[in-house]
Amino acid sequence: MAETNGFDLIRNKKQLSSYAGLDVKEKQSGTSVKGKPKISKKGNKHLRKALHMPALAAIRHDERFKSIFARLVSVHGIKMKAAVAIQRKLLELMYTLYKKQEKYDMDYLQKQITEVPEEVMEKN
Repeated sequence: MAETNGFDLIRNKKQLSSYAGLDVKEKQSGTSVKGKPKISKKGNKHLRKALHMPALAAIRHDERFKSIFARLVSVHGIKMKAAVAIQRKLLELMYTLYKKQEKYDMDYLQKQITEVPEEVMEKN
């Protein structure tokens, strides 16, 4: 919270990830030279450092983040790239929870899935 000044100046998640330096930067020069995309690292290095260990803990203990991590590692084969993606997801989750003044609920997605059929049934 201290590194983002309480999200006072942040308007959306894209701006927040850019502020943290977790946005993707593509290297491209004309038509012949194309480098692989990387995170920009132009943002707040303290924020990125602070998100590293919580991301590893989320990968280890939260099934949702564990499955996202496994999917990204199977696609790219690079564990650190997947861990950085989890850092970004955690940062965006913190921003959303803070703006909505809600607490984190591990069963949020499961509750949403069970509530949808009831709403669909009511409309029909």
